[in-house]
Amino acid sequence: MPRNIVITGASSGIGLALAKDYAKAGNRLALIGRDPARLNEAASACRAHGAEAVIGAIDVRDRETMQAWLADFDAKHAVDLLIANAGILRGSPDGNSPETAEDSLAVFETNVGGVVNTVHPLLPRMIERRRGQIAIMSSIAGLTPLSWCPSYSASKAAAYAYGMSLRDALEPYNVSVSVICPGFVGTPMTKQLSGYRSQEIGVAEASSRIRSGLDAKEALIAFPAALAAGARLVDLMPGSLRKFFTRPLGVDPRRP
Repeated sequence: MPRNIVITGASSGIGLALAKDYAKAGNRLALIGRDPARLNEAASACRAHGAEAVIGAIDVRDRETMQAWLADFDAKHAVDLLIANAGILRGSPDGNSPETAEDSLAVFETNVGGVVNTVHPLLPRMIERRRGQIAIMSSIAGLTPLSWCPSYSASKAAAYAYGMSLRDALEPYNVSVSVICPGFVGTPMTKQLSGYRSQEIGVAEASSRIRSGLDAKEALIAFPAALAAGARLVDLMPGSLRKFFTRPLGVDPRRP
């Protein structure tokens, strides 16, 4: 079982739920996020469960800072499990109009560049030790294009392909990689969406499913299963049918 665990995007949503669930005596958690106040709250909650916790108030887009911070932590505490969870959602405000260029760039820089900045500092160390586990957060949105959040869909498709390819590449070194593809989860990020969120689940259930999949070192941890299967099927459909089955949702970061 992992003892030294790094989680990005650990101050809210799925990242925070995972941090609390992995918090127990004997475990050491490195929590990375952009909000120092929320990170300190998360660390306090983890310590209350008996775990050690340190925080890194870092934007995952900051490559040099991520490199230095992760290398320093790993030198002191060899990382067993790295969860590249940090991500943002942007898209069409009304579900139909195009997203802005600024939003598109921010999504790719965080959801793709941020994953690379999280994973690569620890890759040579895990390879040298010939042990370790990496989890990369994708999304069911990465399994089929969604017209109302094209950059988010593309970024999560990139995370999916990157993780699956990396899994095969690292297998000879006994380093396991899992890709996580959740559907709608009741997080602050998901609450930006206006409209019906099919088969939405809570963060506690999402965390439980993720941890079970990571314990089993599954290649793909996708849930709910019916939604994941449906996304794969829809991806094979002609554009007109695909758009019918992927009803547009508005994305407004200002929503509470």
